[in-house]
Amino acid sequence: MSAEIEGVWDLTIVTPIGRVRPVIELRSQDGLLVGIAHGTGEDLPLKDIAVDGHRLSWKQSITRPMRLDLAFAVTVDGDTLTGTSKAGRLPSSKVTGRRRCDDVADAVEPAR
Repeated sequence: MSAEIEGVWDLTIVTPIGRVRPVIELRSQDGLLVGIAHGTGEDLPLKDIAVDGHRLSWKQSITRPMRLDLAFAVTVDGDTLTGTSKAGRLPSSKVTGRRRCDDVADAVEPAR
């Protein structure tokens, strides 16, 4: 299933402080799914990436606009994804995303 999830994804996260629009890049490396998130001036590695059928989860730590450890759980349906992001005891935030048609090797610019 990881090959069906690979690509560059434009995300929208609806948070209590507004919408955040990071970009994540997922690809296979040595038989494992690896990823990086781009946004708010940071490039952050995705950790603990797991795929179970059409479900995808990962963790990442951000420092902007504040330090948070985030846990994502999404469902992938073709070129779209929906799910949640959770930061500790804070309420879950709604996450939606769309895969770019561009090649993964293309330069990644966060959506504004």
